Amino acid sequence: MLEYAERIQYRIRYYPRERLIENWKNGKGNMQKVDSKLQEKIDEWLEWDKNEGTTQEIKSLCASGNYEKLSDILLNRLEFGTAGLRGRMGAGYAQMNDLVIIQTTQGFTSYLEEVTKQSPAAMNSVVIGYDSRHNSKRFAQLAANILIRRNVQVYLFSQICPTPFVPFAILHFKCAAGIMVTASHNPKDDNGYKVYWSNGAQIISPHDKNIQKHILNNLCPWENSWDTSILQSSPLMKDPLREVWDAYYSRIQDDILFANLNANTSVKFTYTPLHGVGYPYMLQAFNTANFKPFIVVEEQKEPDPEFPTVKFPNPEEGKSALNLSFTTAEAHGSIIIIANDPDADRVAVAEKSSSGLIFRGDAWHVFTGNELGALLGWWSLFCFRKRFPETDMKDVYMMASTVSSKFLRSMANVEGYNFVETLTGFKWMGNKADQLIAEGKHVIFAFEEAIGFMFGTAVLDKDGISAGIRVAEMVAYLQSNQLTLADKLNDLYTKYGHHISKNSYFICHKPEIMKKIFERLRNFQDAPGTYPGSLLQGKYQVIGVRDLTTGYDSSQPDKKALLPTSKSSQMLTFTFKNGLVATLRTSGTEPKLKYYTELCASPTEQNIEVLKDTLEDMIKGIIEEFLQPEVNGLIPRQ
Repeated sequence: MLEYAERIQYRIRYYPRERLIENWKNGKGNMQKVDSKLQEKIDEWLEWDKNEGTTQEIKSLCASGNYEKLSDILLNRLEFGTAGLRGRMGAGYAQMNDLVIIQTTQGFTSYLEEVTKQSPAAMNSVVIGYDSRHNSKRFAQLAANILIRRNVQVYLFSQICPTPFVPFAILHFKCAAGIMVTASHNPKDDNGYKVYWSNGAQIISPHDKNIQKHILNNLCPWENSWDTSILQSSPLMKDPLREVWDAYYSRIQDDILFANLNANTSVKFTYTPLHGVGYPYMLQAFNTANFKPFIVVEEQKEPDPEFPTVKFPNPEEGKSALNLSFTTAEAHGSIIIIANDPDADRVAVAEKSSSGLIFRGDAWHVFTGNELGALLGWWSLFCFRKRFPETDMKDVYMMASTVSSKFLRSMANVEGYNFVETLTGFKWMGNKADQLIAEGKHVIFAFEEAIGFMFGTAVLDKDGISAGIRVAEMVAYLQSNQLTLADKLNDLYTKYGHHISKNSYFICHKPEIMKKIFERLRNFQDAPGTYPGSLLQGKYQVIGVRDLTTGYDSSQPDKKALLPTSKSSQMLTFTFKNGLVATLRTSGTEPKLKYYTELCASPTEQNIEVLKDTLEDMIKGIIEEFLQPEVNGLIPRQ
């Protein structure tokens, strides 16, 4: 006699016309038909998947009759976009797992073959890296196996590496593309698959859409796609770690201007990789720049995919992610904290207050991404002029995303370099930098408010290792002139104008609610095509609206936005008469509705407290009138 679960599986596998599965209701067994599309996907998964864990997960859901969950994970699919793939790990096409990685890499490989038909030599090699998350190495090996079996040279890192090492290696080896397996700062249950093109920048359209099409045309696993044994012996497999390591740190050393000062600084630095990949890489960066070793947060030093000491492994969260760093720094008399996110492409910085305020109260200032963008933008220009004093500023460029501070633009108006604003994401800044390089321009710095920074063009992406060492050298230089980071930031605001910003988000797990919020703002007070004209009963007037979902921009003569638009994402920017710029957007990788605000004042407007009060007043109004969190059930950031 077959056991209950076995009987269910027997009927599913051998009686496809019947398509029955047990559904328990009110404690009674009630046989109910399974949707034919779902049954087809169940059969398909059990045929294609060779991972015992995810296969058993599907079987268990079948045995328990949980077709709601089965429908969610089998009838939906993670869509390949400009961020590649990112999602929760688990069984099904809507999650990250071995089979989805195989299908994705088959589509990616097929697309590479198509674009290089006219020039086969162009598809010479692909770089693959991975972080320290669960399954990252496994996913990287599966991807390498598929490429090698199609006669593509693969540079697969032999150990975990920072994300920026992949775009750096693409340019170093002149590769066709690169893959980084990482979910960056996401929770521990997530993973991702990020793709770079031959220019070393993250892919943008049409590559993302074309890869998605090729994935859907190559869903059935190819012969030997599951067999990774070839990685042990194939001449097409190479470990790039040592060569990339040497070349990367050689580039860092070339940019160091104050090696003697670095060696003699009295500043003590504290560093945390937040259980990620960063420790050995930042250690080498400090050594290359001639610094004494930093103090490491021991509890977070080693890679750990469980991230046991932090609720969210994201230094962008500020003090909640840096508590152990504060404790370590206080114990060692350190005044500067540098933190990387788990894949080391972002960097956070905190500075001990000289006022001696209470520890964990106001004793530490965690700089926002916009504040660091101002400081590092100034430092980039300062260093560039020291190295290349004869360069005409008309050929020098800095960039920031549209949701980031406009400080670099204000500084450009005084210093004469060019400022470029791009869409959100380093994919846009990296590709724009590549275009400017081809025109013979000098791109010296780019940043995004989400603590992402790009120095020069050795890496056309955010790089938390190079950014960390630039911060350290800037701190040492300022200390030699009896200045702190806070002192210098105040000096910059005095010279170029205060730029007061505050960014945050709400959690929303229902895409239809987020869409409803934005549609209401596009049809305000039930008037189609009308946006809010003021805030707080006319207290603050709106003078400009840009909608990068529809392509509308009230500030342009033809009312058409200059930046690229996307109907698949929500993004609205309001410009107010008093200088506030507020952007509302949905996240592409997380269930977040984000808001970004900045009040830009002229250098003559020096009453910082008045500016702060105005900003807080307007943010409160934007939340209450535009987002309506209580009406829409939005969950505030903790």
